[in-house]
Amino acid sequence: MFTIDMEAKKNKLMPTSLDYMGISYRNVNGDVVFPSPLFWLLEKYLFFLKANSTKKIFELKYTMRPDYLSFDEYGTVILAPLLMYVNGIFCTEEFNLNEVIIPKISYISEILIDKFSELSPDDLEVVNW
Repeated sequence: MFTIDMEAKKNKLMPTSLDYMGISYRNVNGDVVFPSPLFWLLEKYLFFLKANSTKKIFELKYTMRPDYLSFDEYGTVILAPLLMYVNGIFCTEEFNLNEVIIPKISYISEILIDKFSELSPDDLEVVNW
């Protein structure tokens, strides 16, 4: 069984991990800068995602843990920022709702095609969830 702990250990070793490559996110002043390469994509498809979502009663076990909700809904923690954005939450401490909007994974996959539209169809097979 693949658990959230196993995914966290795997992601920690990936070159995209902030722990692993945090030094590259520093500017000349030494301040840490976190780029948001998918923000334009989220902005472009926000209403599309909301229209193709389900609403669920928010369970207390997900309070301040969008990563747990992402793992339980999608099998990965990487979509936690998307869940926060779609629900209008910009800080994990505020992730305590009455209802939570959960976009359907099939529609998330559709918008990824826009992000990877410059790739060939063979390369897009890697994107499929």
